[in-house]
Amino acid sequence: MITKGVEELVAEASKVITTYSAEEAIAMDSDPDTVLVDIRDVRELHRDGRVPGALHAPRGMLEFWVDPNSRYFKSIFGESKNFVLFCAGGGRSALAALALQQMGMTNVAHIGSGFHGWAEAGGAVETS
Repeated sequence: MITKGVEELVAEASKVITTYSAEEAIAMDSDPDTVLVDIRDVRELHRDGRVPGALHAPRGMLEFWVDPNSRYFKSIFGESKNFVLFCAGGGRSALAALALQQMGMTNVAHIGSGFHGWAEAGGAVETS
């Protein structure tokens, strides 16, 4: 039996990570020092669309892509950029931002309302 639910985990993460509103993230999208990172599953991208130009880094591989000692390391994560993660609604990206902070990243945040908040706020969305 679990002793802590996902809502409690997300609430705890939210206390120690940086959270942006969809509107703030939309404004940051044009900043060349900001990388929007979509951690949703590829099926969600196909079903719901994607943010143009966002880096897709599936949640299951994120820590491996960030770690320079991992054989899966992606060099973009070694750049001096600000990484703003998002998932569908903000829960997974909160937990992912916390995990990256625990790895030592200080330049990571997330969109509290996720992709759905982005789209509702008028952020660009492309569909396939």
